[in-house]
Amino acid sequence: MTTISLTSNAAKRVAFIADKQGKPAILRLSVDGGGCAGFSYKFGLGEVEADDAVAETDGVKLVVDPVSLDLLDGSQVDYVEDLGGAAFKVTNPNAASGCGCGSSFSI
Repeated sequence: MTTISLTSNAAKRVAFIADKQGKPAILRLSVDGGGCAGFSYKFGLGEVEADDAVAETDGVKLVVDPVSLDLLDGSQVDYVEDLGGAAFKVTNPNAASGCGCGSSFSI
């Protein structure tokens, strides 16, 4: 059962970036220790590994490794553009708190 999701906005942006770099439209989301709130999100283009959770939107895949999935269960990845800039944004129901930059969280 897939417990992560990718919005259409995010899928379009991943497809655009992947096309520019000549890579498959596969966004890898993982969690690293660190950041101002304890954990930080890490994004990159990648391949699908054997035990990854995979969600697909408009032909674009979002993949998360099993260890990160424990912290990202139920999360949605969006791409937002506002006056502060443009970035991928994770809405994570497991995060007890976040930080002002939006790229780290605590549980």
